[in-house]
Amino acid sequence: MRQLSIICLLSLLCVGCSKKNETKVRKAIFIIVDGIAADNMERLQPPCIFDIAKAGHYGRAYCGGKVSTYSQTPTVSAIGYTSILTGTWMNKHNVRGNGNIEANYNYWTIFRIAKEQERPYKTAIFSSWTDNRTILLGEGRPETNNLKIDYVYDGYELDTLQFPKQKDDLHIYAIDSLVCHKAADCVRQDAPDLSWAYLWYTDDAYHLYGNSTYSDEYVLKEDALIGKIWDAVQYREQHFNEEWLVIVTTDHGRDIMGYSHGGQSDRERTIWMATNLKQVNKQFTPASLSHVDINPTICRFMGFKLPKDVSFEMDGTSFYGKRDIYDLNIYNYEDKAILSWQADDSETMVDIYMTPTNLFKEGGKDTWQHVGTTRAGNKQFTVDLHDVPSTIYKFEVVAPNNQLTIWDIRDPNRPFAPKK
Repeated sequence: MRQLSIICLLSLLCVGCSKKNETKVRKAIFIIVDGIAADNMERLQPPCIFDIAKAGHYGRAYCGGKVSTYSQTPTVSAIGYTSILTGTWMNKHNVRGNGNIEANYNYWTIFRIAKEQERPYKTAIFSSWTDNRTILLGEGRPETNNLKIDYVYDGYELDTLQFPKQKDDLHIYAIDSLVCHKAADCVRQDAPDLSWAYLWYTDDAYHLYGNSTYSDEYVLKEDALIGKIWDAVQYREQHFNEEWLVIVTTDHGRDIMGYSHGGQSDRERTIWMATNLKQVNKQFTPASLSHVDINPTICRFMGFKLPKDVSFEMDGTSFYGKRDIYDLNIYNYEDKAILSWQADDSETMVDIYMTPTNLFKEGGKDTWQHVGTTRAGNKQFTVDLHDVPSTIYKFEVVAPNNQLTIWDIRDPNRPFAPKK
């Protein structure tokens, strides 16, 4: 009898060890709370967002692409959402404002990436603006391979019976409240693999009253709503074999008075991110971190695989996992393109690819040519373009753990110097 008891005890211990070592199912949710400048966020330190950061990290980041280059991007809401969704700047995704949107669906959103994986992933959207799903994600359109979102909670801004217009647009806050309750319930009960929650009212508050106690109040109120989602995530991790990635960010900063945005001032371009990721790489620093890093971070965390032509168009770098190279720049000298970068790992090798076309933009395929290999620590590579005249050259520098992309756009009225 005693021997039988020992055997049972050992069996239970083995089962416990097996469960402890079992690989957790990974899930991801990102939350965009509209139009909160980084300095206001840091002054207020909203408790729920900073609780997420306490589990991981908080940092400043930037939006708006690179100033005075082909990727410069207005600091406007729908443009910011799409940069987050696609991991590309406006010159690629082509969302140029909040209205009359003509998105270029050739640049895949994180939702399409999820749906193109070999195994099925469940997706969800919780939003006070229906266009986030129907236009920015392009649900049901042939250009997105008829993307279908599994759990949809949006359209409330169209329901004027349940949400009649109120003074100071407070019906939008009421919608945000419902959106977060729906998100929390869905996360708790259904646990979609990939989710996006969007909160609107903070942007309205700032447009109405700028930097003010009123806007502060609603930043804190929206933060409390986000806390409901965070509680649901923690519930899932405590009661199920799941590991969740949570990213909270904003779509743009604000002008100095807080009323407006859209330009390229430092305050309009400066955003922030909070994540529960315990370990982040050096991409998670103000000089490097940006909107376009969220898509590749989710991809790496979730283990998503991307077609080469899709990944070569990505402008961002994952802040999860190892990073080898960063800060890619280009300098022209006659018929040469001089690429330069910085390296975290100087000893690793990098491969350089080039294409003199941009057929991807129109739904076609570019032919990428391998033009060389060098040590990352060399931090520079020169490509001779004389025999491949074009008005655009796209370059990809590929290291084992990440890759960087940059364009070289040439003026057709300024030909190369004669070759001697």
